[in-house]
Amino acid sequence: MADAESTVALNIGSQQISMAVFDQAKNGGLVLKKIDAASILADPAAEMARFAQMRVVVGDLAKHLQVSKTGVRYAISGQSVFTRFIKLPPIEEDNIDQLVAFEAQQHVPFPINEVIWDWAALEASGTEKEVALVAIKADQLNEINDTIKDNGLTTVQVDASPMALYNAFRFNYPEEQESILLIDIGAKATNLIYIEGARVFTRSLNIGGAAITAAIAKDYHISFAEAENQKVTNGMVALGGGHTEQLDEATAGLASTIRNALTRLPSEIARTNTYYRTQHGGNPPTKAYLAGGGANLPYMREFLEEKLRLPLEYFNPLLRVSIGKGLDTDALAPLAHTMGELVGLGLSGIGQSKLNIDLVPGAVQSARDNARRKPFLLAATVLLLVGLAAWAGSKVKNAATAQTRAVEMEAKAAELRPFANQIKALGNSAKSLSEVGLSYADAQVQREEWVHVLNELKGHFASTSVWVTDFQPLVGYEKGQPTTGTSVVKNSFGTNAYGTSSLNDQIKDPKAEINAVRLVGFWRQGGDNHNAVNKIVDKLRKEGVLFELKMGGEKDPRAMTDGEIFEILKNNADDPDELGASFKLVLPLKRTIPLN
Repeated sequence: MADAESTVALNIGSQQISMAVFDQAKNGGLVLKKIDAASILADPAAEMARFAQMRVVVGDLAKHLQVSKTGVRYAISGQSVFTRFIKLPPIEEDNIDQLVAFEAQQHVPFPINEVIWDWAALEASGTEKEVALVAIKADQLNEINDTIKDNGLTTVQVDASPMALYNAFRFNYPEEQESILLIDIGAKATNLIYIEGARVFTRSLNIGGAAITAAIAKDYHISFAEAENQKVTNGMVALGGGHTEQLDEATAGLASTIRNALTRLPSEIARTNTYYRTQHGGNPPTKAYLAGGGANLPYMREFLEEKLRLPLEYFNPLLRVSIGKGLDTDALAPLAHTMGELVGLGLSGIGQSKLNIDLVPGAVQSARDNARRKPFLLAATVLLLVGLAAWAGSKVKNAATAQTRAVEMEAKAAELRPFANQIKALGNSAKSLSEVGLSYADAQVQREEWVHVLNELKGHFASTSVWVTDFQPLVGYEKGQPTTGTSVVKNSFGTNAYGTSSLNDQIKDPKAEINAVRLVGFWRQGGDNHNAVNKIVDKLRKEGVLFELKMGGEKDPRAMTDGEIFEILKNNADDPDELGASFKLVLPLKRTIPLN
């Protein structure tokens, strides 16, 4: 069993699962004490068996390293998580949690209650603040965590693979201050980690070793498992300049298949380099480091150097890590570039990580909450027992005087009865005043709700090609039928005399609730402007906070079609005398607003 002060790290890759035990060195550094790894087949056809394989492998590793019934820190692949880098306005530190929570709802492409997310502050230039936001579907993380729990292990931390790699790089290469690209080639994805001083940016590409294996299986008409064996045993990446002419025919053919399967990787890296420069203000990488199991393929480094035109070397996460007694350093050296996530997790265990992410599964969070409450529950139990003891001790004494006190209390009650009716009347008056106050409070809340609605519409309709001329709150709207619903405001609103009500007097129900809004306006003709309104609606479908453009929520999550939203979409683009074409659309509200 691992020592109480040891850190047990577990990296759950798509094909390789590795586990290590670290201790803190006397000088504050990191010591690798134990390590082991095992592989599972990343065959897409066997995805259903993945968690069963993972459960067995994790159990075997824990048994071999003698860490059963121990807390572990584990990392999940970058492909499994959703990562965004968000710039925030300059605000007080006390308010940053609330602002990040709001930004999370805007950026995470799933309902926020269906994901587990965390964030970490980044160093940014100027007055703006920047954070890294990481999220994963809750059911996916809970399923992974079950494989940990089923082996008698407890979860201490859940990190994302790119963040763990960043921590390992910053620890081992503190002198690197220029723009660096760390390329981590895994089985199902390639993580790109851009490191520039204290800055970081990551992106996960859907290209990895499994794509190479699938290409071999297709070209040679063999199974995925056999293709994987050929890749590992005989595979290499063909280089330019007649490299394959020096190889035998079978090896040259396999090398060419592998090169063809990798063609998209350097082009996607080049595209991400451009995105990092233009959208995040970063500098182009001056050097690249290669990590991950895919880096083991012969000539992979030379192939990427040829394509990217960057000096490239293997990442060594053990550069500043001490190796414990009993470990073969010569055997570890060729595999060092696959241990970055483990080292990053080990650094978190000793408080040496630069970027701290913890995606807490639901069961783990409940356990942590219970642990926090235990001292208070224990104290409450002690107080209760003391109170019971005191009560039991005084019970006999109180029984002797109970009869006398009862007589005295009855006499006092008789004196107070005349005041009972007065108190009751005052209570009724207070209740009436409370109801009036609550009605004013409700009105204020509803007023603020309209402010939120108008602000969201303002944000989505901020277009030079579209302008809104009328806004109508509706009651009685039936979802999917844009011609239904009665406008709360009279059509004569614009010409009503001052002091005259503009509310539609045809609405008789005093409990009517506004459940949609109708927008009327124009879109400017010419070019691609005819799609401007449709693009706004598509954005509302994906990002709308106050509008529900689905038919039946969870029971029927189908997105409403344009025909179920647009009442009129008139295309008079052929008429040269018309500057704009009109449109009407109805947007259902997620929360209804009382009319009165």
